[in-house]
Amino acid sequence: MIKFKKTALALCAAVTAFTMLAGCKGESTVGESAGTDANTNAPVAEEGVIRNFEMPEIGEKIAVITVKDYGEIKIKLFPDAAEKGVENFVGLAEMGYYDELIFHRIIPSFMNQGGDPMGIGIGGKSIWGDSFDGGIPEGLYHFSGAVAYANSGSTATNGSQFYIVNTADGEYSLGGTYLPDGSIHYYTSFEEAGMTQPANVQEMYKEKGGTPSLDGGYTVFGQVFEGMDVVRAMAQVQTDANDKPLTQVQMESVKIVEYTGE
Repeated sequence: MIKFKKTALALCAAVTAFTMLAGCKGESTVGESAGTDANTNAPVAEEGVIRNFEMPEIGEKIAVITVKDYGEIKIKLFPDAAEKGVENFVGLAEMGYYDELIFHRIIPSFMNQGGDPMGIGIGGKSIWGDSFDGGIPEGLYHFSGAVAYANSGSTATNGSQFYIVNTADGEYSLGGTYLPDGSIHYYTSFEEAGMTQPANVQEMYKEKGGTPSLDGGYTVFGQVFEGMDVVRAMAQVQTDANDKPLTQVQMESVKIVEYTGE
């Protein structure tokens, strides 16, 4: 059974708004779009490259996030597809930048966001000091377990903040649009949403779950291949009105290690 999710979306200050690539007062964040009228005439390719579910090879560098009280999350990195994104994440991790930082924004059936040393969504920097543009890597989509950079309007504003898609298998969100009466209509098909992901990618979303409405706006650079139970358990924490956990969810460490097959 396909499950559609009417996800909570980003908040700007005290004003509730549906946002795409939304940032408030310099906030680096990730928001799902309510969009405008969908273009249902957009062409859709039958086949597209999907890289997310490639397993790491022995000796390949992977990221391991140890979350206090939850467990380990193992992430395959894609340096050939997301060169700058991976270089930045590996560099920050190897200098201990992420150690003891929190996941400051968690939305169930959407994503877990962390990597801000200020812990409020407006801080962080890249290994180059300023923000960087990681682009939109080919073949990497927002399936459940995807790891990507939050930004404040475009991929050119990537820094240290990242998020992990936490949806359940088969659960995906397509966004929606405002109706003239002010109510919200949630899209129930890729066609209605005007999304142009290849047909095989759309089918993979229906199997794996994810947030396809974020495709094309954020730099995906990794994929969880072990520890999705940890990612989804984190998503059950109670949060305040700004989606900040009431009980701190902390990264004890983020390590870059060689994959041994275990």
